[in-house]
Amino acid sequence: MKNFKLPRLTGGLLLAGVILPVSAVQAADAEAIIQTKCMACHTQEQAEPLEMSRMSHQRKTPEGWLMTIARMQVMHGLDVSDEERRTLVKYFADKQGLAPEETAGARYALERRLNTMESFESANFEQMCARCHSGARVELQRRPAEEWKHLVNFHLGQWPSLEYQAQARDRDWMGLAFKQMVPELASNFPLQSASWDNWQKVTKVPVSGSWSFSAQMPVKGDARGVMTITGGKGDQYQVSIDGEYADGSALKGSGTAIVYTGYEWRANLTVDGVKMRQVFALSADGAELTGRMFETIHDEAGMDFAAVRSGSSPTLLSVQPEFIRAGSTQVLTLVGTGLGKQISLGDGVSVVSEIYRDDNKVVVQATANNKAQLGPRNVDAGKATGATLNVYNNVDRINVVPSFAVARVGGNGGSTPKYNAYFQAEAWMNGADGQPDTADDMRIGYVPAKWHVEPFNEQAAVDRDVHFTGRMDEKTGVFTTAGAGPNPERRMSTNNAGNLKVIADVMDGDKALSAEGQMIVTVQRWNNPPLP
Repeated sequence: MKNFKLPRLTGGLLLAGVILPVSAVQAADAEAIIQTKCMACHTQEQAEPLEMSRMSHQRKTPEGWLMTIARMQVMHGLDVSDEERRTLVKYFADKQGLAPEETAGARYALERRLNTMESFESANFEQMCARCHSGARVELQRRPAEEWKHLVNFHLGQWPSLEYQAQARDRDWMGLAFKQMVPELASNFPLQSASWDNWQKVTKVPVSGSWSFSAQMPVKGDARGVMTITGGKGDQYQVSIDGEYADGSALKGSGTAIVYTGYEWRANLTVDGVKMRQVFALSADGAELTGRMFETIHDEAGMDFAAVRSGSSPTLLSVQPEFIRAGSTQVLTLVGTGLGKQISLGDGVSVVSEIYRDDNKVVVQATANNKAQLGPRNVDAGKATGATLNVYNNVDRINVVPSFAVARVGGNGGSTPKYNAYFQAEAWMNGADGQPDTADDMRIGYVPAKWHVEPFNEQAAVDRDVHFTGRMDEKTGVFTTAGAGPNPERRMSTNNAGNLKVIADVMDGDKALSAEGQMIVTVQRWNNPPLP
């Protein structure tokens, strides 16, 4: 292999390679880079438009193309600069990306929602594809049958012991891979699709302007504010955020962004002194941005984020908080754009007074009478609609969110940071039948809780997992893991891994409620690609 210098291939740095804007080398130069750097291995099949063997017969997300190019660097000695790599990612993501409908069911991987529990109808897909990496990584690419066949061969060449591993040696792996999986993948994730054909015809909308946003972050809770986007040349933008959390603390930051495929928004920002990333999807009409904003180093720490462009159709993004108890008076904040004077909170809930108003939010004091109809109801602010308010009279049960989480030890002088865990207590009210877990149960929203951890089972108690794995903050629900490496205080000097119950205790008036989830504390994330 050639002797070349490559940045550490961590998920963070690789993703940064996607986000950083193209500067001197422009996207128009991508084909020149391909012809100069790629034709040692790939052959030109057509000149106008340029088509190359293998690479012209796949479609992927920006992260997917970045992983492909990085693999060419690591495994095949491809010599490209960071600038050239960014140019190639932009080119391929625009020319051979995925339509919004094609990413809809798997965006959790793009948004680094790494505690998502995947579920697939196909047992073959789960056992053949999703046992080594997420199924979303497969779902976020498109190939014809011949290319899916090439991918099987790549797996066998790269991991020659694959046939002899668990869930492979007990079956005809080769026969299953080629005779069943290749046709299944080619049918479910084909190169040609109506969604992609239609998306290529859509006029792409620049995103410059002022955007009202609503967000929700564990520990900090609800947030709202304005995101200002300027620029647009080469799909590159400057971004600033000016907002606040529900407790009144500031949410401010700025950075740069780039749009791929006409709707894939990626940004690097520094927010309140912390480096963060945004992975959003732009709606087809260019009016809304939705996704997740998370810390660069600790991607487990992040917020759900939705924004609407000021001046677009009147839209109500959220009511904060999203619930009110019957018989109570509470301050509510309506967030959106084009918010009219007439506020409607539904029958039985009335506005007592308007406390504050600007172009992006309205703060009101509201009262829900004792006989207000229970359940979710639509809220209107003039012509602005889209949000709901949950009216409840008591909390019947609590859920721990996420119900199953993975945290990872780290630090302690090592090269990988800790991966902590963030939990929230979600309140629910039973439906009309008074029984839990039925179709008409209503999610109330997130409520404060007191947190602690316990051994998940007898072995965890014997191993003193509660003592060694880390510490739970009883007020915030944040579990901070212990340091990485062998621990001489543990039996056989093992590391600080463990198996824990996560307990949330909530008081609803005089009623005590409790719920539990599970957390596995395990070893470092040694392999941390942009798509898990």
